[in-house]
Amino acid sequence: MKWGKLLGAANKPRLLRYLAALWLLIRDKRTPVAPKLIAGLVVAYALSPVDLIPDVIPVLGLLDDVILIPLGIALAVRLTPPALWQEMLQQAEHVKGRLPKMVLGLLIVLVIWVALLGVFAWWLFKTLASA
Repeated sequence: MKWGKLLGAANKPRLLRYLAALWLLIRDKRTPVAPKLIAGLVVAYALSPVDLIPDVIPVLGLLDDVILIPLGIALAVRLTPPALWQEMLQQAEHVKGRLPKMVLGLLIVLVIWVALLGVFAWWLFKTLASA
């Protein structure tokens, strides 16, 4: 599981609590659109079985987990009304780290990779055609 390495390097109980709180935030009807969108992207990426930057790439492969997920959590928390966030954190205590696997996260990462490969193929074709 991708996020297993991230959990080993981070404060595991706190990270699980925040991810659970974000999951609950996504499902709550009182959540404004912007934090719901950010929380959805963060949870999808954190629980996706595929990395945006593969871990085999030295340094960058691990930094994406260490930087992107905490920044996404911080942004979602900042955009969420404080009382609602505190309520979600309290409810997250009862989830006990049971988070679903996110097929949406896998799809998002795969779409990004396909788009990047398409741009690269277009650039390569254009470069070779003009040579």
